Amino acid sequence: MGAYDAELGAAVERAQQGDDEGFAIAYRLVQPGLIGYVRGLVGDDAEDVASEAWLEIARDLGRFRGDGAGFRGWTATIARHRALDHLRRQKRRPRTSLLEVGMLEMPGGHDTAAAVLEKLSTEQALELIGSLPRDQAEAVLLRVVVGLDGPASARVLGKRPGAVRTAAYRGLKGLAGNFARAGASGVTPGAQRTLKDET
Repeated sequence: MGAYDAELGAAVERAQQGDDEGFAIAYRLVQPGLIGYVRGLVGDDAEDVASEAWLEIARDLGRFRGDGAGFRGWTATIARHRALDHLRRQKRRPRTSLLEVGMLEMPGGHDTAAAVLEKLSTEQALELIGSLPRDQAEAVLLRVVVGLDGPASARVLGKRPGAVRTAAYRGLKGLAGNFARAGASGVTPGAQRTLKDET
């Protein structure tokens, strides 16, 4: 992520100085992960919600301070707020869940995430992620799809880094089990569900 974040940081700096190409580069680097995250939150309405988020990002870009990694976290926070606003407008709020005491630490590296998600299409991955409890699904989306580290994901979610690491670990473990049950046929268990389906 070092070279990626360096390129992103340089593009954001150019965009803040009014360079349209810099903004376009920042958009191309961030949008795939951001749209995946938003799709996990609101499903088919992801394009509309992401568009609202990018309007806010463009409007407030001059106020952003930080590097490429910080920019990814900042955009994820804005996208999350727009997604939650969208769900509120639909009179449906995602249910929050409490984490158990005595949480496990997530092991180093992203080997589990890579092993599970490499074998899936984006749609299948989002279907499986949508089958997780809300806190685990959001943690996995932020850590794996958006590429944020534990502290940045925790800031987006307003939780402690340890809680996010635990939720991501449990989510990835659950994904591995779901993937194993789905088998080589590629059929995922249950109907497609997004976080908005939890009330």
